[in-house]
Amino acid sequence: MPSHRKPRTRVLISPGSRRTAAGLTTAALATVTLLSQSAEASPRSPKPTVEEVKKKVDTLYRQAEVATQKYNAVKERVDARRSEVSDLQDAAARRTGKLNEARRELGTFAAAQYRSGGVSTTAQLMFSKDPQQFADRSHLMERLTGRQQQAVDAYQEQQAAAAHQRAEATRSLDRLQESRSELAGSKRTVQGKLAEARQLLSELTAQEKARLAELERQKEEAARRKAEEEERKQHEQPGGGADTGSPGTGTTDPGQGGGPADGSYRTKAEKALAFARAQMGKPYVWGATGPNSYDCSGLTQAAWKAAGVSLPRTTWDQVKVGQRVATKDLAPGDLVFFYNDISHVGMYIGDGKMIHAPKPGASVRIESIYYMPIYGSVRPA
Repeated sequence: MPSHRKPRTRVLISPGSRRTAAGLTTAALATVTLLSQSAEASPRSPKPTVEEVKKKVDTLYRQAEVATQKYNAVKERVDARRSEVSDLQDAAARRTGKLNEARRELGTFAAAQYRSGGVSTTAQLMFSKDPQQFADRSHLMERLTGRQQQAVDAYQEQQAAAAHQRAEATRSLDRLQESRSELAGSKRTVQGKLAEARQLLSELTAQEKARLAELERQKEEAARRKAEEEERKQHEQPGGGADTGSPGTGTTDPGQGGGPADGSYRTKAEKALAFARAQMGKPYVWGATGPNSYDCSGLTQAAWKAAGVSLPRTTWDQVKVGQRVATKDLAPGDLVFFYNDISHVGMYIGDGKMIHAPKPGASVRIESIYYMPIYGSVRPA
């Protein structure tokens, strides 16, 4: 028997559907074309030049140094408050001991009266929720003997003092926690600035890094020549000459100059400088105070401590200590501060040079004081 074929099913496409499909295809092609043209019309932003990178990195390092000084200030406050809390807790513990002694004495009276029959007013006082109010009741005061009265007074005094010290310790703990949070914020700021700077430097090619090093060398050479020029001027005009700072930069006014350093100061300065020289080659680390690494104010603080002179932790506080000195009157050991925000400090050694902890990636070294804009100087001792 002849096999029967199953009739094919025809799919009928209307002219309108054909037009819709064609339209979608055309739209898709047009979208691809537009995206391609848009990509061609928006080229990548040009890579920054080495000079631009240097400027940006220098700015980030300065911002990090400002944040470091803030970190140092907050850390000093945290350390002080931690010590304060510890002292308050110790005092509260001692006060609690005295309170327990007063309570035991009251308990002695209460036990004696209980043995003689009845619950005494002393016992009632001990178990009262509000001993002060109860003690204020005149009928109780009239019935207490002289020794009992003294015991009650001592108990109430110790109880009030213990409550006050516990409250003060709690407030100090709250302030300490706030300072710790602020400290963590300052730390994040420093780390963020330094990470951004490292990222910029890591993207430089070997040739660009060489160019960056050359720019640094040129800046150092210009600062060295400036120092030599200023020294020559002072030798040519002994006892005279204008201050080396530019007006409006915050540089110490010549009229504020401290004049020549006396023998006592020179002796201390020699000890401080000997310490600073011994640290040369150790790395700059933000927030560090030695002995293996330093930031700028950590180095000056440690150096003068070796000479028996106590300096505050931050540049913002160090600049307030001692006698202001004009740049032309600088003597070895004087502290020189830089930038209008007073974010950096070095120790003058003479001939227009200083020892300082410069910046991340660098070590304690000697450099011209004219490498950065001078804010002013002080003689700390």
